[in-house]
Amino acid sequence: MTAPDARSGTGRPAELFFEDLVPGLTVDLGVVTVDADEMIAFARRFDPQWYHVDSDLAAESRHGGLIASGFYTVSLFMRAYVDHLLSRAAADASPGLEELRWLAPVRAGDRLAVRVDVMGARPSTARPGLGTVSLTGTMLRLGPDDRPEQEVLRTRFRGWFAVRPVEADPAEAEAVPTDADQPGVDQPDSGPTATDPSTGGSSDGDPTESSASPEAQRPD
Repeated sequence: MTAPDARSGTGRPAELFFEDLVPGLTVDLGVVTVDADEMIAFARRFDPQWYHVDSDLAAESRHGGLIASGFYTVSLFMRAYVDHLLSRAAADASPGLEELRWLAPVRAGDRLAVRVDVMGARPSTARPGLGTVSLTGTMLRLGPDDRPEQEVLRTRFRGWFAVRPVEADPAEAEAVPTDADQPGVDQPDSGPTATDPSTGGSSDGDPTESSASPEAQRPD
């Protein structure tokens, strides 16, 4: 059975891990086309401001027609992120966003190229076995020639990803015989032994160490 930390964000076996998400990596998340009916339905349900839902008022305004809710646009980004990256990566939760900007209006029929760039990565101090990855996501409107015309969305956020599982060495898993298992080996007298005062330690001869208080950690 696949361990939970080796599953992707959609539950399938993961093929990408924290170690694969190196700074400088760019992941193409495909191109999405804004569907008019979906755009308006989202706005009516979650963001029913007039320039998102009333075509007559929007046409008479400076917007020149309906524009998408920014939250609909970022939802399109999230779906592309899941489909093209999280579905392959050993993704955990996200500690949150640092930035979310809507840089230009989005309209029905727009074709938006989506990508994510890895800006930084380091082992998490709050979640052992995970790494914190800093990411920048962008969406760019494409022109008729498929060339980027304008950036419409930018977001900076962090995600937690599981580190790659370490495969156990079968040789290390085999039992290693001890002196007690070897025939003909003299065993020490089980009588009491004195503690060497120079060790300043416990009765088994190991120095006694005091535990240092853990450093304050912020949740990464």
